Amino acid sequence: MRRHRIAAIPADGIGKEVIPAGLRVLQALAERDGGFAFEIETLPWGSDFYRQTGRMMPEEGLEMLRGFDAIYFGAVGDKDLPDDITLWGLRLRICQGFDQYANIRPTRVLPGLTSPLRGVEPGDIDWVIVRENSEGEYAGHGGRAHRGHPEEVATEVAIFTRAGVARIMRVAFRIAQSRPRKLLTVVTKSNAQRHGMVLWDEIAAEVARDFPEVTWEKELVDAMAARMIRRPASVDTVVATNLHADILSDLAGAVAGSLGVAPTANLDPERRAPSMFEPIHGSAFDIEGKGVANPVATFWTGAMMLEHLGEGRAAAALMAAVERVCADGVLTADLGGTATTEDVTQAVIDAIRGVNAA
Repeated sequence: MRRHRIAAIPADGIGKEVIPAGLRVLQALAERDGGFAFEIETLPWGSDFYRQTGRMMPEEGLEMLRGFDAIYFGAVGDKDLPDDITLWGLRLRICQGFDQYANIRPTRVLPGLTSPLRGVEPGDIDWVIVRENSEGEYAGHGGRAHRGHPEEVATEVAIFTRAGVARIMRVAFRIAQSRPRKLLTVVTKSNAQRHGMVLWDEIAAEVARDFPEVTWEKELVDAMAARMIRRPASVDTVVATNLHADILSDLAGAVAGSLGVAPTANLDPERRAPSMFEPIHGSAFDIEGKGVANPVATFWTGAMMLEHLGEGRAAAALMAAVERVCADGVLTADLGGTATTEDVTQAVIDAIRGVNAA
């Protein structure tokens, strides 16, 4: 039997509700499949851990994680702690520490869901957004001087390296090459940012020569946002910088019906260390503890993790169960329904087990 070691980090907010739901679904899937099993360790890292220890994760946390096959992550952020402490102390420390440079965010309107865009039906949108996840605008370079004085200055330096841009372009071109339309849109802002973004454009053109079967184009980031709303069918695979893709992928989640259904994978494509899988939605303080968080993004994220672990059949079975439950109208409030987290979770488990099979 194949065994997969998973580090579960629920962390903050509704992460503490949706990750346990995701683990239940994954265990039900493994039991139904019979060909693999999970060895899961839940780690209590996050803002509560910070209040106890002064750190979001132990100093040796990366070495603790290194022996796992994948990381299943909830959300990070606490209304009583600065975001730069919570985000940089946990999620970004893992992403950058393991060089998880490719952030992959698929977008579809699932059966039973309603897009806020007029005339968009399930199946009309099938996008993959590839986000550079290690440098760019979130490289962490910069500083502040003259704090508290009228002349106070803060700098936030975007870093673009040839190696970093080339490798994310290759990931994006390979994904586009694997999809039916073989279409890649390279998002840029080189009309106004004339150094890093011009390098970004030049390297895209260089890498494109190795993928002659892929049709590629450039689109300014502001025009791309408008295009996703006005001409969503024209979009297929997209690659963008850390900041640009962060914003565009949240827009994509909203277009699909809710951020509560949007998954993401933080990948080290070379598999030198474990990759991390998480829902996009964040901590969602307003609904924390109410039992109404949408677990669909966490389930979809789990399917992406299964694909990464080589369990493609199980990943397809999980998504089929999720789509069936959504089509049956078992939806949380963010999707216009009345179901609780537990309702959706149990419905997906029942679908996996075939309880409701015709």
